Amino acid sequence: MTGPLALVGSGEYLPVMLDVERLLLDGRPERYVQLATAAAPEGPASVERWHRLGREQAQRLGVEAVQPPVVDAASAADEANAAQVTGAGLVYLSGGNPGYLADALRGSATWEAILHAWRGGAALAGCSAGAIALTGWVPSLRHPRRGAVDGLNLLPHLRVIPHFDKMLGWMPDIVQRTLLQAPHGTTVVGIDEDTALVGGPHEWQVHGRQSVHVLSDASRRLDAGETLST
Repeated sequence: MTGPLALVGSGEYLPVMLDVERLLLDGRPERYVQLATAAAPEGPASVERWHRLGREQAQRLGVEAVQPPVVDAASAADEANAAQVTGAGLVYLSGGNPGYLADALRGSATWEAILHAWRGGAALAGCSAGAIALTGWVPSLRHPRRGAVDGLNLLPHLRVIPHFDKMLGWMPDIVQRTLLQAPHGTTVVGIDEDTALVGGPHEWQVHGRQSVHVLSDASRRLDAGETLST
């Protein structure tokens, strides 16, 4: 049986999202695998910042933090790095550049190890870039003219806009661009900061302090505790 999925708008490893991460680990091995791959283009200091936040969150949760040094396609292909995913209770893909993350992990030994863990019952979460990369379509948020790349395609029926309560101020055309690129039958969701959709692949519940916005078909807002079928 596959484990639960979480698509998070923002807030990975911060106290505000502690309850979501605790929920994902509940009843699972106390081994919290954290991949800061999406932050690698920003340099080692950014990766180490995510690692520090991850260690602090793992300490709050009372679990082991495991941080494979996966920073590019070569290190994602490394069998020793992939082996660190074994036994995970929760695997978390944190924020940064979603296209870089998808390109680094796609087809790699590390991604295969993540899929194996998830199919064996481990939880799998992606925040911001991590959430986008789990779908089948990854736009270039910072450089729109570069177009989109393929995602990891775990959730091809979804399109995710994270930081939704802030994103419209940063990129006013993001909803229109996403809807235009979404195939028929795809559900487009905007996930506010400090908010998550938990469940999947098709049945979800909202957790966190803000809302999830369904943008395809009949637009609607869902608050904590409400459910969504995709």
